Amino acid sequence: MAVQTVPTKGNLINTKKSLALAKNGYELLDRKRNILIREMMTLIDHANAIQEEIDNAYDDAYLALQRANITNGFCEDIAQAIPVEDGLKLDFRSVMGVEIPVLTLDESDDRIRLYYGTEMANSAVDNVYIHFTRVKELTVELAEIENSVYRLADAIKKTQKRANALKNIMIPRFEETVKFISDALDEKDREEFSRLKVIKRKKLRESAEQ
Repeated sequence: MAVQTVPTKGNLINTKKSLALAKNGYELLDRKRNILIREMMTLIDHANAIQEEIDNAYDDAYLALQRANITNGFCEDIAQAIPVEDGLKLDFRSVMGVEIPVLTLDESDDRIRLYYGTEMANSAVDNVYIHFTRVKELTVELAEIENSVYRLADAIKKTQKRANALKNIMIPRFEETVKFISDALDEKDREEFSRLKVIKRKKLRESAEQ
C-alpha cells in the first residue's frame, strides 16, 4: 500500500529520487553479493583440496611416528623439547568491505631448526618432525580458509537480507507512492483544466450577452 503522502510536485520529485537511490542500492548490493559468493565458492573448492591433503598429511605423519617409536623408542622426551608454536601472525584483507583473515607462520631460520640433539634421535625422528611441520602448515592454511568462508557466508546472508528488503519492500513502496502522487496530480490538473474551460465558456457567454 502506498504511503499516504501529500500529493505535491515537491513530494513527487523527492520520492522519485528515493526510488532511484533504492534501485541503485539494490544493484550495488546484488553485485556485492555475487562477488562474495564467487569468493566463497573459490575458497570452498580450496578448502576441499586442503582437507584431502591434510588428511593424507596426518596419515603420513602418524605412520612416520609409529616407525620412529619402533626404531628409536618412544619419542615423548624428544616431543617435549619442541617449543609451543608462537610464530603465527594474523592479518586481514578486505573483500567488498568484509574483513578476511590472513594467517602466516614465521619463516625465520629459527622456526625450521631442530630442537633436539641428533644423538637422541635417528632419521626416522627427523622424518616425523618434517611431516608434522607440514601438518601444522596445512592446519594454519585450512583454519584461515574455514574462517574466511564463515565470515563470507555471514556477510552474504546480511547482504541478501538488505537486498531483499529493498527489492520486495522499499522499491515497490516508492513505486506505488510515485504512482499515487502522479495520479493525484493528473486528476488535479484535469479538474483545473475543466474549471478553466467552464470559466472561459462563462466569460464568452457574458461577452455575447453584452
